[in-house]
Amino acid sequence: MSKFRKQLTNSAQFRLFTLSQLPLAFFAGLKVKELTDAKGVVTVKHKHLTKNPFKSMYFAAQAMAAELSTGVLVMDKVQQAKPDRVSMLVFNMEGSFSKKATGLITFTCSDGEKLDAVFDKILNSDQGKVIDLETVGTDEKGDEVSRFKFTWTLKKKQPK
Repeated sequence: MSKFRKQLTNSAQFRLFTLSQLPLAFFAGLKVKELTDAKGVVTVKHKHLTKNPFKSMYFAAQAMAAELSTGVLVMDKVQQAKPDRVSMLVFNMEGSFSKKATGLITFTCSDGEKLDAVFDKILNSDQGKVIDLETVGTDEKGDEVSRFKFTWTLKKKQPK
């Protein structure tokens, strides 16, 4: 396991990372449960800081966890690309909600292979690429509560 993956999947190290780099994720209590070449898994709990007035999880808390499940996959590929440097940016987001989100919600993005194919093209070109990564949020029963698609723009940075 790479140093980067260890940092993200180690609870204490991830909390320090989020506190300094993603403070909203820190306060919402997001956790990276799994990060492999194939998938990123992030959880968020329905609690005081993530609730809405309708006794379920606020959509923005779900969107944050959903984005992170795709983002950790992209960040991992960026780390693996070194010494090449790759810029990453969310260009678009779409979301749909199918059930009230309560309890522990798990977002899983299984688009690692799709991302690998795009990264090969990025590293061998000066052209940027756009990729859609999908993630699905499920509750503790395994029922789908939401689904998001994030469009990422990726481009190899030129040496200075």
